Amino acid sequence: MSIASTEVASERQAGITKDERRVIFASSLGTVFEWYDFYLYATLAPFFAALFFPPGNDTAALLSAFATYAAGFLVRPFGAIIFGRVGDLVGRKYTFLVTIVVMGLSTFAVGLLPTFSDSTILGFSVPGIGWAAPVLLVTLRLLQGLALGGEYGGAATYVAEHARPGKRGFATSWIQTTATLGFFLALLVIGLCRFYFFDAKTFAEWGWRVAFLVSLVLLVFSIYIRLKLNESPLFEKMKSEGKGSKAPITDSFLRYPNNKYVLLALLGATAGQGVVWYTGQFYALFFLTITAKVDPLNAYILIAASLLIGTPFFIFFGWLSDKIGRLKIILAGCLIAALTYFPLFDLLAKAANPDLAAFQAKTQISLSVDPAECNFHIFVGPWSKFTECDKAKDHIIKQGLSFETLEGAAGSPVVLKINGTEVKPFTPEAYNEALVAAGYPNLAKGEKDGKTVYTAVPADVSKINWGLALGILVIFLIYVAAVYGPIAAFLVELFPTKIRYTSMSLPYHIGNGWFGGMLPLLATAIVAWAGNIYAGLWYPIIVALATFVIGLLFLRETKDRDLTEI
Repeated sequence: MSIASTEVASERQAGITKDERRVIFASSLGTVFEWYDFYLYATLAPFFAALFFPPGNDTAALLSAFATYAAGFLVRPFGAIIFGRVGDLVGRKYTFLVTIVVMGLSTFAVGLLPTFSDSTILGFSVPGIGWAAPVLLVTLRLLQGLALGGEYGGAATYVAEHARPGKRGFATSWIQTTATLGFFLALLVIGLCRFYFFDAKTFAEWGWRVAFLVSLVLLVFSIYIRLKLNESPLFEKMKSEGKGSKAPITDSFLRYPNNKYVLLALLGATAGQGVVWYTGQFYALFFLTITAKVDPLNAYILIAASLLIGTPFFIFFGWLSDKIGRLKIILAGCLIAALTYFPLFDLLAKAANPDLAAFQAKTQISLSVDPAECNFHIFVGPWSKFTECDKAKDHIIKQGLSFETLEGAAGSPVVLKINGTEVKPFTPEAYNEALVAAGYPNLAKGEKDGKTVYTAVPADVSKINWGLALGILVIFLIYVAAVYGPIAAFLVELFPTKIRYTSMSLPYHIGNGWFGGMLPLLATAIVAWAGNIYAGLWYPIIVALATFVIGLLFLRETKDRDLTEI
């Protein structure tokens, strides 16, 4: 046997060839940068609440920021349809070249946006532009969502169509790591900007823009890498034989049985995968910073460490899916996550802020309200009206505290009780005074200019159980890896080559963009309405359980399918 033949045989035994490595590297690197661009806003969403939305009700601003965050997710299926069609007609390579350009330029533009009120851009004073600021921000988020809607399906399809049978789960699992690595990169850059290169004042004024502006450098590098790629061999073969679809959207969604598989892929796989993914990464981050009052730097460290530890599991579950199948791993991840979220998040709260957990355990808090005066707010804007009930609930929940809601008489005022002590009417100062008097650990009372002020106090770093908190976050990442690692191979194998890009992209982006992307917004609204800091978990639990049942009953394994025959 020649040396060259020996090298080829060795590569095949190792599980990956040089050509596959090149394809995986180029596709994955560009996708990492694209996820980085998309998740910068997600990471800074609570921070952006104070920049791009009017001051006032904290939860209103936060819900507005999350709504803008969700807008990028809501539009992703439309990007999947638009770019999926182009990818099935023109080709995989050039389509995800276009998507990365749109993503990179949109992200760069966010770094130049004026804010709601007066601000500073690179040291220059810029007048605020009021409601035009969130409108422009939403527009750029929509462009990002459209781009991402076309990017993922192209990258996953491209890699899968280069991979050999029996290796697709392993090969596409590298694409699956890119979302987590992009999130990690976003955390790293924001952390460096916020806590190393700039002081708090400079970061708030203009330092946060640096993370968005550097995306231009990443864009240029990504374009250079992807221009060196060749078109997918399966796509080229299909085109040369004249077997391509002339109407991929019609063939995907209006013709049986493919439309059935699109629906089942959504409800029996990607919806549950989406909520497990966003619960384990983004909701966990928001829970640490907003609910458990962990200082953002410490929360970033914990999440980033869990991402580094958990990322290899994406590869492991992708490899395992080549051996035992994709579907059973995805459904097992959904089921186990749904059954353990409540105890794990409760344990996380106690590990991250034991003083707050102890205060909650020994303190009886209730709100007596007129139910007719309490609203369920999701999409917040100038049209939203916040009653005294809404404001009172908001104030208590923003302290990371659960409370019992009691039904008062019609037209009665809101009455807060803390260990039997009544407080009425609602004012932030009165509620803060009552909480501090009861021993609440995350507010400090002081004076400024002769007036009483209350300052937020982060969780005591010396009391954080770092090992336990990190262990729980790693468990969340293992759940994420189990549902997400095999999903690309599963979706690619479910649909024929001529409509694969379009067909797989839509259920993926509805599952992740709508079911998953809406999670922070819906969970925050549910928590505020229910008065329980864990109530938001019902949303991912119900969706994950529904996916488990539907997938178990109606979907079948795909790992042994020949892509050249479907």
